[in-house]
Amino acid sequence: MSYRTNRMKQDITNKIPSFRGKLLRNRQRSSLTKNMISVSPEPYLDLVSDPFTPLEWHHLMLGPSCIRLNQSALRPRKQQDIQIKNEHNDILTKVQDNLIQLYHIPRTHSIFQEYSHQLLDYFHHSYYTPLSYKDRIQAQGQAQIVASIRKKIKQQNLVIRLTDKGHNFYIGSAIEFEKKAQKFFVDTNAFVELTENPFNEILDKVIQLLNNLHSKKCILKWQHKVMMPNQKTTELAHLYFNPKTHKDNIPVRPIENTIRAPTTNISNFLDKIIRPLFDKQCYTTTIIDGAHLIRRMNRYISRGIFKPSTVFCTFDIHNLYTMLPQDEALNILVEFLYIHGYKKIKGIPLDTIRKLASI
Repeated sequence: MSYRTNRMKQDITNKIPSFRGKLLRNRQRSSLTKNMISVSPEPYLDLVSDPFTPLEWHHLMLGPSCIRLNQSALRPRKQQDIQIKNEHNDILTKVQDNLIQLYHIPRTHSIFQEYSHQLLDYFHHSYYTPLSYKDRIQAQGQAQIVASIRKKIKQQNLVIRLTDKGHNFYIGSAIEFEKKAQKFFVDTNAFVELTENPFNEILDKVIQLLNNLHSKKCILKWQHKVMMPNQKTTELAHLYFNPKTHKDNIPVRPIENTIRAPTTNISNFLDKIIRPLFDKQCYTTTIIDGAHLIRRMNRYISRGIFKPSTVFCTFDIHNLYTMLPQDEALNILVEFLYIHGYKKIKGIPLDTIRKLASI
């Protein structure tokens, strides 16, 4: 009986692609298809011909936010164990740190051990509970489609990127995309290609600066701790590009990934203490979003200063990296704070803030 059941399941699985293909062909021949407009943003295909099958293209249309169903269920048990361990440790550490910092609960309290066991049991139940036959077939089908897409991208030397100011994929030749990146370097002269890895040098400079400022009592102990980089997780910032498919010739926008850079903690700390001051002083000239713009326009009209001669202007900054020199920007920052009466921010002198911002 078990043999027949498994054999029937296998036969159904083998016939699914054929049935799916028939349904797609019937839909394409249907007169209703011509009147239907897809609500999913299609990928931007910057190629002479389309190398993808209808199923692959449909999956790409789901966009960058799509998450495959039950991915972990298809992984080997060893990989599942590693993922459970990592997720368990991550959540447990965050919960412990939060309760210790806010509620001063000792780290040795038994409640943490109890929570750890319950959390681990939850993960084991979530990961090891068998999927239904339907869900497993669906997960396997999606995994096969993704594997097929990856294979074609690798074999045909393609590149897949998130479009700039969009929620869809760009797919094009890796060689041509590299040419666009090189053109950006030549046109802007904003970056220099490094021949050696400067990570250790940057990390040492950040640590030395923070230690020096703390020893001179320019920053407090807790501020020193918050801004100090985590040497276990810190990594060198890197540059990548997103294509501007909404512009002619599809130029690229540089994106600096600094989420784990040695200076990120300093940047986040300065943003946290300075941004509220900027928002307070510049509230009357700041537009947050479209709804905020409408409210400000209504107020502008109610004051009787909206006239037929009123002009609306928009502008675009080309190559922000070269248009905003660092030294000048830091001078403007310090001047802004000084003009509005701030000589210290959270006990930190303005010259110290400048040193932190310039690292």
